[in-house]
Parts: sequence; structure tokens; C-alpha cells
Amino acid sequence: MISKGIINLNKPANMTSHDCVNVLRRLTGVKRIGHTGTLDPMATGVLPLCIGPSARIAEYLEMDFKKYRCTLVFGLETDTQDIWGKTISDEREELKIRQKNDALITEEKINNIVKDFDGVITQIPPKYSALKVNGKKLYEYARAGEEVEIKARQVYIKDFTVNNIDLEQMTLGFDVTCSKGTYIRTVCVDIGHKLGVAAAMSSLIRLESGAFTVENAVTMENLMSIRISEDVRDPDTGRYIEYGRADEEKLKQLLIPTDFPLIYFGEFIILEDRASWFVTGGHIAVSEGTIISEPIYKTEEPPFKIREEYKKAYKMYTVKESKKIFLGVAFYNTTYNKLVADKIFLRGLEDADF
Repeated sequence: MISKGIINLNKPANMTSHDCVNVLRRLTGVKRIGHTGTLDPMATGVLPLCIGPSARIAEYLEMDFKKYRCTLVFGLETDTQDIWGKTISDEREELKIRQKNDALITEEKINNIVKDFDGVITQIPPKYSALKVNGKKLYEYARAGEEVEIKARQVYIKDFTVNNIDLEQMTLGFDVTCSKGTYIRTVCVDIGHKLGVAAAMSSLIRLESGAFTVENAVTMENLMSIRISEDVRDPDTGRYIEYGRADEEKLKQLLIPTDFPLIYFGEFIILEDRASWFVTGGHIAVSEGTIISEPIYKTEEPPFKIREEYKKAYKMYTVKESKKIFLGVAFYNTTYNKLVADKIFLRGLEDADF
């Protein structure tokens, strides 16, 4: 029975991230499934889906960079900052005419402006977003016609690369690598503002999310193709009474281990006879194992603010029958001078897969 692991899904357009979670719930029969970062319904690309206890790693991935491929169109303004929202103004045709006479937008101007999107920048999140204010999502306020103060916040842009400038179609294509919480729709709008014109996002693909890449992602078609039964509906009510399950062995081949995305943490191998002590809450001295690698930010300064504990975080393993087994995550505690468990992912060695 599948009880843990991660599916790196290439999310299709016209599905919400929650829709994708529900598909995997039906295929596995596991209710506890989460994703590591929402993608808008029309966006595509990397959407890691975490099964069972693997969902508990989500908070550790806040240091991950995400890479997107985006296209924006100049001259269009919408309430959602993308082409799928309600149009506020559409001056695309007028802009094309003005462009011929005044050259409002040039490659030189664009290349100069994108230099402003480097390092720490300030954004005001879009009103149609899942960001919560006073316990309520912004899009819930927007749909209800309620005004709420949206505070600006800082995000980090690691890399911004212009791919294509089409001044006939008034579009700009670019790749951006950024920190968690960066709204690419807002980047599009802000680029337009700097040029003195409206702009809206017209396409978005998430190419990478930390260790996950779109090249190694599973399509929804691939995922659905491993079903060994079909969904069954009640003939009278139309409600689902049974869901088609996936072939367990084929699904296992698609699963990625829970520890795979924890790329910024160090690695520590616990002596086998101390592993049971650790998974029941016992602290581990450095002498009770071997440090294989140190946390990335133990000595290196992170590009943006992170939890101090992450600078002393280790993936904890033991070795049994020549196999390395992931036990959990521990933070080095300077008070005790020991590794103290933060989250345990394997309660007993008898639960390990050999």
C-alpha cells in the first residue's frame, strides 16, 4: 500500500492545484496529500504532490528557488493581472499604432528595466491571490467586493533572463528564478508600469521548484494511464461511490523519496543502535554518528531571511542491511550540544522499506 513519497507532477492548464491533489487522492486512496506551492489554474509545470507523512516537509522548502518561464502582453490591464481575468482596459491595438510613431517600447528600454528585477525587490501581491489577510484569502475579499489593505513585501530575484521581445505582437518572454512568494503576474504588471503602459501575464510555466524540474515531471496523462479500474458513480445521484485506483507497483516507480528535496540541509548518519533512540525523541551527540555534509547556510550567508534553525538542520539517517534509511530532520542545539529531532518521518525501523 502506498503511504508516503512525492509525485513530481507537470500540472496541466485548466486545473487548480487542489484538483491535482484530489486526482492523486482518488488514485491512491490516501486522504492526506498536499502540494508544495500553488500554481494558478491556467499555469502549467512543476507541482510536487506529497503523500501522507511526506506532506510534512513542505515548511522546509521555503528556501527553495523557483524558476518560471513567462510571457506578458503589453497594453492589457485586468483585475487578476493575467489574460484570464476581467478586462479593465485593452489598448493593445492603440499601443501598436502608437509604437510605430513613438517607439514607446524598445529592446533597450526593456533590457534596462529588467535590471531593476535583481536581488531583493518589493511587491504588492495581487488582490486575486491566496495570500491571507486577517485569516481570509485575498481573492475572497475581491470576489465579495470588499476592500482590504494589501501590504507590500520583499521577495528575492536570483536571475532574470529575457528570452524574446516581439514588438509587433507587443509581447515579452522571460525566465525568472525567484524566492517563494514571488508573484510573476505582479512582475509583469510592474514591468509595464516602468515602461508607462499596462501589461498582463499571458502564459506561465514553472520549470523548477527546488530540486524538482519539469523535465523529470510526470504528466497527468501518464498518471491516469496507470489506473487499473474506473470511477463508479451512483446511477441515481450521480455521486462517485468508488474511485479508480492506480496500479501500486507502477505508481511506486513514479514516487520520489521524502528526503529528496531537502537540498539545503546537512546529512548525518546515526549509528544503528542509536536510531531507535532518536526516533523516540532521544537527542544524538555528534560522537554517535558521522556528519556526511554540513548545512549549506551554516557558514554561507543566505540571500534572504531564513529560520536560524535551518542553518543547523540535518537530514538524519541510519544504515541497515546496507541501505540508508531516512529517519527525520534534526536541528543542532547549542544548549545541549546535540542533534535534537524536529520532525520524525520513520517511527520504527520495522516500518522501513528494505
